[in-house]
Amino acid sequence: MLYNDPSPLETKVLTRLFGVPNSTSVETYVAHEGFAAFRKAAAMTPEAIIDEVKKSNLRGRGGAGFPTGMKWSFVPRNNPKPKYIVVNADESEPGTCKDRLLIEYDPMQLIEGMMIAGLAVGAKRGYIYLRGEYRYLVDILDKAIAEARAAGWLGTNIQGTGFDFDCYTHSGAGAYECGEESALLESLEGKRGVPRIRPPFPAVAGLYRCPTVLNNVETYCSVPSILRMGGEAWANLGTPRNGGTRLFCLSGHVNKPGVYELPMGFNLLRMIEEVGGGIRGGKKLKAVIPGGSSCPVLTAAECDLPMDFDSLKNAKSMLGSGGVVVMDETTDMVKVALRIMKFYQHESCGWCIPCREGTTWLKNILTRVYNGMGQKEDPALVHELASNMLGRTFCPLGDAAAMPTISIVEKFRDEFEAYVRRSPVTDLADIDTKIPVRA
Repeated sequence: MLYNDPSPLETKVLTRLFGVPNSTSVETYVAHEGFAAFRKAAAMTPEAIIDEVKKSNLRGRGGAGFPTGMKWSFVPRNNPKPKYIVVNADESEPGTCKDRLLIEYDPMQLIEGMMIAGLAVGAKRGYIYLRGEYRYLVDILDKAIAEARAAGWLGTNIQGTGFDFDCYTHSGAGAYECGEESALLESLEGKRGVPRIRPPFPAVAGLYRCPTVLNNVETYCSVPSILRMGGEAWANLGTPRNGGTRLFCLSGHVNKPGVYELPMGFNLLRMIEEVGGGIRGGKKLKAVIPGGSSCPVLTAAECDLPMDFDSLKNAKSMLGSGGVVVMDETTDMVKVALRIMKFYQHESCGWCIPCREGTTWLKNILTRVYNGMGQKEDPALVHELASNMLGRTFCPLGDAAAMPTISIVEKFRDEFEAYVRRSPVTDLADIDTKIPVRA
């Protein structure tokens, strides 16, 4: 675990209580400057709080990287409807497991971040939406919420500040689609978890069609340290336009997989070699998924770059959710493409045709290629099908399936062609595209 074997290169901000005995309790949290940021925020105007978050250059840690302070500023102040704070804890992106640790070892930090967001936008109630497989975290959070409420940190007139705020947990049913903000809101309202047509966006018409701030766990957990340190000081931990630290989930063919808190802009090769202990078995690096399975793949030659949103965008990939999956020279990239597509085809909600049909056909074609029955047209066909999905779906799931597929076909075309050359079938009409993947 992270707190048992930390790296000396880590910058402990969000994870400062990891490994501290009884870190989930309100007493331990208060003894380590807990709720000091809330007290500071309670003496500020909502505009001043949002301005401090803007100064921090905090960008959403769920994947999109949208500036958090700007997102909060979109909530209309003069809207008479109730306002809500919603936490996206539906951490379902393959390769990502950081939010689980933040909730498991420091739930009070999340609660304080929600409270500060409530002060900033005038919300009095918050909901934490957790993925269905995280049911044990519901117990941890419910206990933490009850302790905070009993100690006067939640409820009416919190610590004499005149501010009322309370929060609740809500468990989903394990659908990856509910990680998309509008599908999450539909599920939270008790409906089928499918995306909404936007605009309007959640800041104007979110939960129960009321103004809503919706961010992920790591984003809210960053807010207390921003208020304690000051926005500019927090921003200086990272790179320009990419402030603070980030929890990176380092997995795959490395000697020391784990979740590490590093400054934004930390070099990817250095992360693999110095933090992750290098490639397992002394093998060579082949490719890296830099931010969860939905991100375009980087080749070994492209990995000498800073890990921040802008640098990854310039490299035609994404920082995403921070799930860094390392692959060595023995990795079969056709199998990688198929494994990723099987996931997205299974998790597609079926709401729109390009995603529902596109992921199914891509899985079928990749299946026949992997089973040695591919055609010479297949690599180009996979690329064309995936490209036609981009930007044509209600939510980003279609893009999430298409982007890594396109990058793998473009950068490792020779592996697809090698599979095709071994195929004994010459006529596309003779192929059953639903042949199951071999064990």
